[in-house]
Amino acid sequence: MSFSKLYDFLHRLQKNNHKEWMDLHRKEYYEVRDFYIDWLDNMNQKLAAIDDNYFDTPGKKAINRINNNLMFHPNRPIYKDHFGAGLDQRSKQGDFYIELGVNQSYIGGGYWYPSSKILKSIRDAIDYNGEELKKILNKESFKNTFGGLIEHEQLKTAPKGFSQEHKHIDLLRKRSFAVVHYFDREEVEHPDYDMKVIKIYKELLPFRRYLNEAVSV
Repeated sequence: MSFSKLYDFLHRLQKNNHKEWMDLHRKEYYEVRDFYIDWLDNMNQKLAAIDDNYFDTPGKKAINRINNNLMFHPNRPIYKDHFGAGLDQRSKQGDFYIELGVNQSYIGGGYWYPSSKILKSIRDAIDYNGEELKKILNKESFKNTFGGLIEHEQLKTAPKGFSQEHKHIDLLRKRSFAVVHYFDREEVEHPDYDMKVIKIYKELLPFRRYLNEAVSV
């Protein structure tokens, strides 16, 4: 089994996104899924070996369901176009998320539209020591890897309790604190993909630790 077969399965699934096709190919689905779980188990061990604070997350716990939640999103296809998983998955901590998909493959980290409580904690940390976060974001290797925080919707003015003139108003107005690094299929299928995942994990650590400390106080 290989990532090539994983991608090929996902492409065929998206062209036949219905239960009848999945039922006919369920054995293949489980073979691909088991391959990804085994890979996650291996990566789980590798990351635990380089980070004393790593939270053990076996592949079966890390992997997400391939079924879309049609109760809340009835217009979506039955099945997702990707396999997603979260390693170092401590409850209420920032993500280390790996997605391999038809349209995009990437590693993401941080908080994507967190709850108001978590967002307030992050903003309080920025108010207290925003210089540290900016130092992390402005590090050359970090910028080369992620570019910067994902640009998405943000407040048009200062959040409640903060001045519009705050020196870190650019960060305080954010509603998400997450970064992403994209891979093309050829990179994922290359033998050095594991090493790239580890490198990105290490690059993310200061960013994730800053955020996790903020929400843990």
